[in-house]
Amino acid sequence: MRNFDLLEPKTVAEACRMLGAGDEVRPVSGGTALLILVKQGLLRPHTLVNLKKLEGANGITRDDAGAVRIEAMATIHEVETSPVVREHLPVLAAACHQVANIRIRHLATIGGNLAHGDHQSDPPGVLVALDAEVELSGAGGVRRLKLADFLLGTYETALEPGEMVTAVTVPPVAGRLVGDYLKFTTGSSEERPCAGITALVRLEGERAVEARLAVGAVGPRPLLLCQADPSETDLEAMADRAAEEIDPIPDLRGSADYKRHLVRVLGRRALAAAWKEAVS
Repeated sequence: MRNFDLLEPKTVAEACRMLGAGDEVRPVSGGTALLILVKQGLLRPHTLVNLKKLEGANGITRDDAGAVRIEAMATIHEVETSPVVREHLPVLAAACHQVANIRIRHLATIGGNLAHGDHQSDPPGVLVALDAEVELSGAGGVRRLKLADFLLGTYETALEPGEMVTAVTVPPVAGRLVGDYLKFTTGSSEERPCAGITALVRLEGERAVEARLAVGAVGPRPLLLCQADPSETDLEAMADRAAEEIDPIPDLRGSADYKRHLVRVLGRRALAAAWKEAVS
């Protein structure tokens, strides 16, 4: 691995200034993905900007309106074990618990996970299902995008030069959401997902008013389907439609046809479990 300079800003403004210095300047937080690419020679930055020492950049809070804000430097383990996330976003806590292994979860950050843009990852699909938005900070100020619009493709995001992810926010919902995250790997449980399925049913009182199905790790970006006033028949149709609409990436984990079949089967299974929880 060739030599590089390491800068350690203390504030977001200072970090953005450093990141705007040129194309060969890259941010690093947990380093679980970036440093592998550097070691393999796929990236050759002359400067890395270490974001781990930013002040107050790993908090997890919930405001009076019910929105949950997760600062970008919060580790996957911190998200997984946060009392706020466990109480109000249990599906996200469950998904983060399934990321790789405990060592990786203690290092990798939620902001780094999203900024990396790797489609074979657990949190993005769940966060898209939760209608999350990312906060992006740069020299020109702060802007916010829906996560579904931020993730453009495999290793491709809407980040502009000199920008960094500073937070992800999950808005409050009318009523409550029930459901879960279902992960499938073709090897050990620590592997990247071959498919990650998030199924949610939104309730107002005792009535199911919306169903959501998000498919991650299969195509270049998460696919989200929503159905108003769902019935059990609608849920099966949602899984079938997801299998038709997804654009699978064939790889060592399976062919495109295999992954479409996987989405249909797991989508039905996840939605059935969410529906059972909603009506029980």
